[in-house]
Amino acid sequence: MPPLNATYHHGDLRAACLRAALELLEEDGSAGLSLRAVARRAGVSPTAPYRHYADRDALVSAVAAVGYRELAERLAAAHPVSSAPQDLAAVATAYVRFALERPALFRVMFAEPCDPDSEERLAATAAISDYVGGMVRHAFPGSDPEALAAGVWAVVHGLAFLHLDGKFDATSPDAVADRVGAAVNALLTVSAQAPPPTTAAVALGERERP
Repeated sequence: MPPLNATYHHGDLRAACLRAALELLEEDGSAGLSLRAVARRAGVSPTAPYRHYADRDALVSAVAAVGYRELAERLAAAHPVSSAPQDLAAVATAYVRFALERPALFRVMFAEPCDPDSEERLAATAAISDYVGGMVRHAFPGSDPEALAAGVWAVVHGLAFLHLDGKFDATSPDAVADRVGAAVNALLTVSAQAPPPTTAAVALGERERP
């Protein structure tokens, strides 16, 4: 790989800084991410990155957006068009595998402070949210798609961090896939069997009558 300063020229500073940030992240984790370190890696002046990134949070947001887009591609590759409940298990497994393959990037995406007004990051996260919500609507017509999508995402995200933090054994890809698939299928089974909220509320009210 040629050094960044060998390919840097006026007009691609932002791309050079982002590439440098991703390299530093892979090498040293988020602790190595700073605008000064990015400038050194990119071979530009210490103040140059500030032309595109107001502070570290803005830089982290740009890095996170790269991760969200890559994650969205992984999920779509697992099932471009999903219409069956079992497809969710395959997508959930792809989510956890992404976390295990890109741990530093995944942690930056979800565990680092970022710029709350970053349009790039917000658009990238919205794409994932829309994808998961669309899957739920197709697989479970008549359900509350927002509530079920939030539940599925919460469970899968928790599984990703439990594997990353060593609480679950991640040495066997097949075992990870089986564990994630079983958890998602269990959640969907319970959801499918649960009565609608209005029915549950009526039943509860009837039980409480003297």
